[in-house]
Amino acid sequence: MRTSLIYIAACILGLTIAGAAARAQQPPVPAPPQTPVPAGAPQPANPAPAASVVVAKPTYTSIVLEIAVDRPAADVWKRVGKYCDIGEWLRVACTITSGKDGEVGAVRSIGGEVLVGKTELSYTYTQPPREGRPYNLYHGTLEARPVTATTSKIVYTLFFDNSMLADDAAREADKANRTTRFTDAIKNMKILAEGGTLPPAAGRGRSGGQ
Repeated sequence: MRTSLIYIAACILGLTIAGAAARAQQPPVPAPPQTPVPAGAPQPANPAPAASVVVAKPTYTSIVLEIAVDRPAADVWKRVGKYCDIGEWLRVACTITSGKDGEVGAVRSIGGEVLVGKTELSYTYTQPPREGRPYNLYHGTLEARPVTATTSKIVYTLFFDNSMLADDAAREADKANRTTRFTDAIKNMKILAEGGTLPPAAGRGRSGGQ
């Protein structure tokens, strides 16, 4: 019995050694051929890393605009508060490109703006990051705020980072331009909410919500 076990063990050991020897004698697998680069030809460049959209030192600022309206807040909102009503009072083309007008998640064609929050008489939107551009966290909130049972006011709040502008003078000029543009917008909303008709546009404005 013991002799048989020794014999079996010796056979197994022999087969193992023979298999290892056979594998060692096999030629190595050749590497796939590479196409040589001709002399003087430009070497392939490594792809450049994508630029980060993160701003290292943001400088947040805000603009708050208000205007009194001689109508109840609910009536004001019904007239100018749909998500693409901006096309009328900001005088730009607007379509809903994703989702449903007035629902959180809706996207409008102006700046790709996404509706991220809403109440009965307000909504908040943002512009999403874009590859290769510093993200300025631009947000806007439009609200029809009741004052009395028959009057209200429109409140428009803008919030953004302007640190990517060259200097304080450029930041002040940008803020002034936005203030002028959106002051015109709330004046137009007041006219529409009170049943009036907008005067002819003075000129072609910017195409985006910013």
